Amino acid sequence: MDEGRRRCREDTRRRILEAARRLFAEHGYDHVTMRLIAAEADANIALINRYFGSKRELFAEVLALQGRFPGVLDGPEEELPRRLAEYVAERLRSDRGSPVLEALARSSASPEIHGILRDRVNSAIMEPLAARLSGADARLRAAVATALVTGSGTFRQLYGPEAIEMPDHEVVVERLTRMFRVCLEA
Repeated sequence: MDEGRRRCREDTRRRILEAARRLFAEHGYDHVTMRLIAAEADANIALINRYFGSKRELFAEVLALQGRFPGVLDGPEEELPRRLAEYVAERLRSDRGSPVLEALARSSASPEIHGILRDRVNSAIMEPLAARLSGADARLRAAVATALVTGSGTFRQLYGPEAIEMPDHEVVVERLTRMFRVCLEA
């Protein structure tokens, strides 16, 4: 394949992913059709099927765009509750939510993708967090902390960034740090 065709394919694939990300974030999995994605991406439905297979597989790729906790799991374990608290506090106050996390929140009621969602939360949050913890019951402690992290995303989705008045960001971080410390202690 020549360089021009390869670049064209990559551009089309990127447009499809971006269109799907925006639409899933705005409408949720159940309300987005392949035709809607194709129209938004200015692409043929056959190309979407060729590049991604199905709407379900495309949704999984959109979720994979989020990545893992950027930098949250790095550093000493004793500072982990504070880093998790800062991550959650920033998500709660941000004017701009993550389109991928919004797609996740808006789509969580769809039984067709429960397995994808569970796998994504496991691979992006719970498993890396459990692997980072020392001591007994690391998986249980990681699961409780993951519930707090994912619950904060749902809260932000429902209420928006203005739901928690944060005159002092540090007060929220300190309270969340205490909560994460309890969740993670062995």
